[in-house]
Amino acid sequence: MGLDPGLRRLALGTLLAAYPGPVPPDWAVDLVADGLAGHTLFGSNVNEPAQVSASTAALRSGRPDVLIAIDEEGGDVTRLAHATGSPYPGNAALGAIGDVALTRRVYQAIGAELANLGITVDLAPTVDVNTADDNPIIGTRSFGADPVAVAAHAAAATAGLQAAGVAACAKHFPGHGATVADSHHELPTVDVAPDLLRQRDLPPFAAVVAAGARAVMTAHIRVPALTGDGPATFSRAVLVDLLRHEYGFDGVIVTDALEMKGAALAAGGVAPGAVRALAAGADLLCIGAKVDAELVEQVAAEIVAALGDGRLERARVEQAAGRSAELAAWTRTAGHTAVNPTDLGYAAARRAVRVEGVLAGLDRPLVVQLHASSTIAEGRVPWGLGPHLNRTEQIRVVAAETDPADLRRRAGDRPIVLVGRHLHRLPGGPELTNALAATHPVVVVEMGWPASWRPDGVRAFVITYGASHANGRAAAEVLGLIG
Repeated sequence: MGLDPGLRRLALGTLLAAYPGPVPPDWAVDLVADGLAGHTLFGSNVNEPAQVSASTAALRSGRPDVLIAIDEEGGDVTRLAHATGSPYPGNAALGAIGDVALTRRVYQAIGAELANLGITVDLAPTVDVNTADDNPIIGTRSFGADPVAVAAHAAAATAGLQAAGVAACAKHFPGHGATVADSHHELPTVDVAPDLLRQRDLPPFAAVVAAGARAVMTAHIRVPALTGDGPATFSRAVLVDLLRHEYGFDGVIVTDALEMKGAALAAGGVAPGAVRALAAGADLLCIGAKVDAELVEQVAAEIVAALGDGRLERARVEQAAGRSAELAAWTRTAGHTAVNPTDLGYAAARRAVRVEGVLAGLDRPLVVQLHASSTIAEGRVPWGLGPHLNRTEQIRVVAAETDPADLRRRAGDRPIVLVGRHLHRLPGGPELTNALAATHPVVVVEMGWPASWRPDGVRAFVITYGASHANGRAAAEVLGLIG
């Protein structure tokens, strides 16, 4: 026997699915017509603006109020500009500038672009307070390490997006900034008392709630004092007692992708994870990026089965689906103001650059970009100075596999500009930098999170607070190497 049609539709109303390729397949549109809450767009769904508009129109043919979400944070996490890098500098750069009005304008410009393409929910801003220099997943996605400053920028970003008519989804509750593990691959633990969370990690969430954020995303992190052995996504103490009751949030609680190991391993799969998240108080369940019709039906069937065997109460699922429907209704009626973002992101990126030391004497340098892997959240997006350089020579090397003597011979009497991301934790990066600087004029460009580490003997240390297209152009300009 098939699923009860009414219960299937109810279950689908809590799900945020995805589909492969630039054109929504028939099943993706059919599921929307059957009650699916919506889809998330990833880089694989994006070629160019007209194509994205056609895709969102196709999804809306299934149901006019379908939720269409995307991770468009600006900076290092972009889906619209995944082929080139974002024209916006990202949160760390905005936090370094310290101008909350600018942060609002940048996010309103991002929101306006999304709205013009038919996208209704931005899975942003990231409002985690990045207190761990070795955090592998947040870093430059954060406005900074100071809870008060992050809270101010978080509220401004939320207001900017929603002024453009796009729902903001602040993430990752109750705070991913102190982790040193990536929840895409494992379940990170933040073993601190709840009072420390309230002082350090939670002020930005209080700020976005006060700013009227329509959605908040959960974190697949373990906080033993609150969540026990499981992630916050499955914790009623976190989602209901803390977020709903203590912080007064009445919008939509969205899960981070349930396919991520931080959730899937804890639950025994995506479908059981969906049931646990709903039971804990989540409303809109992001399945992930690798989704097909069969997986969506499996998740819906598991929810319906849980309604039958007592793992879920019908009132809880109706509440979740109802909140998602209210969000969809808001996106159809939200007013927005037009924004002319001409060069806004590039101008902001230039304001963020910091130079420690002296840049004089950079005539015809050899630019050496050190290979750095990307996170799943970032994806393989181009970065560095390359697209912006004049005729300056650039090479790319792997730090741990490179002999500094070879680079000295290649450079000859020219200075070396060493470009890296998170150089302090790049295998072989600090060693290569120090060895070069001991006998050669070196300028370092750090395009990742600016940790306290500084190399010995370099002429200058340049910090961009991000690796977006805008950050790269700003660095090239400061170095006098712009093409």
